[in-house]
Amino acid sequence: MFGQRLKQLRKKRKLTMQEVADYVGVAKSTYAGYESGYRQPTIESIQTISRKLRTSADYLLGLTDYAELPAEINHNAKEYLNIGKLHWDGVPLEKGDLELIRSLMERVLRDRSLPEED
Repeated sequence: MFGQRLKQLRKKRKLTMQEVADYVGVAKSTYAGYESGYRQPTIESIQTISRKLRTSADYLLGLTDYAELPAEINHNAKEYLNIGKLHWDGVPLEKGDLELIRSLMERVLRDRSLPEED
């Protein structure tokens, strides 16, 4: 299953064996062995391959049938707090609530950057 999934995703991503092998830092013949099942990659190589193929190691190992990674969560909370019209479990957050949340978040980040005392 591992080799089949490697080959299927590599082709779907329009990558050559050489491109994936170069990314992983192995010879093309070594990577070809992964796809054929003749060789077994290290855990580190599986992680690197999964990054290149934009999938999870769990998918490659047959632990899940979901090949696609979930959409990356990349939202700035500060921007959301400026939008307004937010709610907490259906209870609308008012301007004062959002200002309090903003100040609490700033405090958390400020405290995080302070050196720890012995």
